[in-house]
Amino acid sequence: MAKQAIGIIETKGFIALIEGADAALKSADIQMTGWDKIGSGLVTGFFTGNVAAVKAGLDAAAAAAANVGTVTSVQVIARPHDDLSKLGTWIG
Repeated sequence: MAKQAIGIIETKGFIALIEGADAALKSADIQMTGWDKIGSGLVTGFFTGNVAAVKAGLDAAAAAAANVGTVTSVQVIARPHDDLSKLGTWIG
């Protein structure tokens, strides 16, 4: 099986993250593996799936989250190194 891509979106405010996550999960065949509170109002959501689906989902997430808050960062890692999973269980 092909390695899953990782998608990360960071927003200012939890409501923006929830709005974005809802749009991402409705628009693409991806899974939300977790979220983390960064501090100063920043929260980050983590998603996995195939590369195209994660990109499509995060595009939808960024657009939806921007309607209710501020998106500070969006990143897709297509083929993450195996050691990256050591950073946390939410990475997969």
